[in-house]
Amino acid sequence: MVGGRNYSESQYNRAVTAKRQPGSSFKPFVYLTAVEAGLTPDTIRTDAPLDIKGWKPENYTHEYFGSVTLTQALAMSLNTVAVRLGVEVGAKNVVRTAHRLGISSKLEPNVSIALGTSEVSVLELVGAYAPFANGGYAVSPHVVTRIKTSSGKLLYDRPTDPPNQVIEPRYDAMMNAMMRETLISGTARKAEIPGWTAAGKTGTSQDYRDAWFIGYTAKLVTGVWLGNDDNSPTKKATGGGLPVEVWSRFMKAAHQGVPVAAIPNSQGSWAPANLMQISSQITAPSAPSAPMQIQPPMQAPPPAPVPSGGYYRQPPPTPARASPPPNPNARPEAAAGLDGWLADRLFR
Repeated sequence: MVGGRNYSESQYNRAVTAKRQPGSSFKPFVYLTAVEAGLTPDTIRTDAPLDIKGWKPENYTHEYFGSVTLTQALAMSLNTVAVRLGVEVGAKNVVRTAHRLGISSKLEPNVSIALGTSEVSVLELVGAYAPFANGGYAVSPHVVTRIKTSSGKLLYDRPTDPPNQVIEPRYDAMMNAMMRETLISGTARKAEIPGWTAAGKTGTSQDYRDAWFIGYTAKLVTGVWLGNDDNSPTKKATGGGLPVEVWSRFMKAAHQGVPVAAIPNSQGSWAPANLMQISSQITAPSAPSAPMQIQPPMQAPPPAPVPSGGYYRQPPPTPARASPPPNPNARPEAAAGLDGWLADRLFR
């Protein structure tokens, strides 16, 4: 656990105490709520401008891709799709999902919750990702597991948490499939742990105030947050940039000598029961001129409009990428100078 850049300068533990907007790193809770409501990674939704009572959420790049699968939408972190899903399933249900997985902070059940506007701590967000990595079981983040005296007398031994499955295996498999794609073709494609299957989600809050990446393997869940204590904007840091680089450096070192293991349920089957389920969710894009209004919950989207202030292009195809075998002789990158490297590239 690293709670700041320099403990001698500040003892404030930002990993535990600070609460910041998670941005798009909150989206997995929206998508989990959606798949539990009957959608799948192959469900089609429309990425296009929308207007919710004057609020007009946009994608980071101001591009729109028309009809996309949920897998593509999560990998590319498309804001309009996340907001549509949040309205379909209901903001209160999204909040319940996040709390069930381990978020303890108060979450406002409004339409913007899909974009991570309620503040959380690094510790609780990492803990809430753990069920995705361990087969669907809740965890209780803790630091101390055992205390002994210098003579070896046991003073404290933390009891093991009773099993509490908070995600069914089928839905866990769907989420792992989608979040793996984030590291293959999406916003975290710079992340890599040779030989390991990894998954996760990036996040960037408004005006670049917070940059996140929460990623995991079958052995370890790690979260990285970067930002300024006074909540001022960073130097345009995004979750797919420095947080992914820091995460990759740490995870490569942390997995040295650890036997490779697959993420639980990562090979699970989630195919729809029949083709009618898929065909009822797909609509072909057309080109009306007005921005799209939000649709009633759990209905297939109408044809995609031509956006004003943005433009359409086809979503990138999903590439096939084979992970190279682990090199037991490989050494982790040197960590010397990491504080200065971060300060120079991120902080004012």
